[in-house]
Amino acid sequence: MGHKRRVEIIAKSYTKGQFFTIEEARLRYEQFDGTMSAEIDRSSLQRGDSVAAVVHDREADTVILIEQFRYPAYENGPGWLLELPAGVVENDHDADPAATMRRELEEEIGYHVSDLQLISTFYPSPGGSSERIYVYYAPVTPQAQQSAGGGLASEGEDIRILTLKADDAFAKIASGDIRDAKTIIGLQWLQLQRKS
Repeated sequence: MGHKRRVEIIAKSYTKGQFFTIEEARLRYEQFDGTMSAEIDRSSLQRGDSVAAVVHDREADTVILIEQFRYPAYENGPGWLLELPAGVVENDHDADPAATMRRELEEEIGYHVSDLQLISTFYPSPGGSSERIYVYYAPVTPQAQQSAGGGLASEGEDIRILTLKADDAFAKIASGDIRDAKTIIGLQWLQLQRKS
């Protein structure tokens, strides 16, 4: 990785939307040869951090996925995506990603989960978005289910819960039925763990 390179921010402006903020910046950055770049303009979708969890019943070797409508995926299809349970870290609610993940698991799938193991933190689209996603592994038993889940109607959520054999979930990646990046990353991590 080398030394920390310099970035000079010359100007910033913001446009706020319902769920996102667009940041426009004029900047210069240190290039690999040590010189500073010319001034450039860049945009960043300020999304905040998100969380997701691979919910895995080791005994039954099943995973719990959710299906819901995602408008940004509608135009290119299919709109309804199979995903890991996930949510947005709300700094005014609980800024700790693990606390957010536990809350989302209760809301979306009805599971109370105490054991969360961080798998990875990554940027899903760093060319245009500041969003980081924390992906956890959540081993569960059927006794962890406390309610039916299904999301919060007050937030416009309509969530279908699916329990799949792990091998069937992996096959859905290969068939293209699972197209969500965080879900592919989390399930492929699980697949690698099962082989080792």
